Amino acid sequence: MVTLWTYYEPVTSREVSPADYANALERLHAGMREIDIPTLHFTDRVDSAQQLVASRDRTPALAETDRVLLGDTLRSLRRVIDERGGEQLLHGEPHPGNMLTTKNGLLFIDLETCCRGPIEFDLAHAPEDVSEHYPGVNQGLLRECRILVLAMITTWRWDSGDQLPNGRQLGTEWLSQLREALDRKGLDAHR
Repeated sequence: MVTLWTYYEPVTSREVSPADYANALERLHAGMREIDIPTLHFTDRVDSAQQLVASRDRTPALAETDRVLLGDTLRSLRRVIDERGGEQLLHGEPHPGNMLTTKNGLLFIDLETCCRGPIEFDLAHAPEDVSEHYPGVNQGLLRECRILVLAMITTWRWDSGDQLPNGRQLGTEWLSQLREALDRKGLDAHR
């Protein structure tokens, strides 16, 4: 039998501290800066979400006001973040579900979402307190990335082919969170 995978025995009793999470992500980013491979840009992922919002056939249950909100948010924050952010190879979705706790430390898995963009885009997928332990974070850019990521994952929940359990319920909840985040941060999706 041939495999390209290494098995790591999981450790389930240990809770991951924000500092450990940030350290593991910082190490991943350092390693990824050493790799030169062609990959998508984070804006390509945003473009895919924008296409989904624009397709009434693929998102028939999405109300028109919500479609406008998501489309405007994706478009404006894509532009702002692309203009302000740095660029390096990223994991793409380093959320807790894509992390293993092993006796050898924390490891990130599911690298098929790799893309190029600012580290703040990756940090937007992590729990909020992780960014407090990651050096050199642009907090304003991170806030914008968090809202962009929320708009993206909300959009995916309205895809008629979405198979996430309770996906539509999450989509509704996340639309409310998106409105609150835009209001709280004083961001105008129409800029």
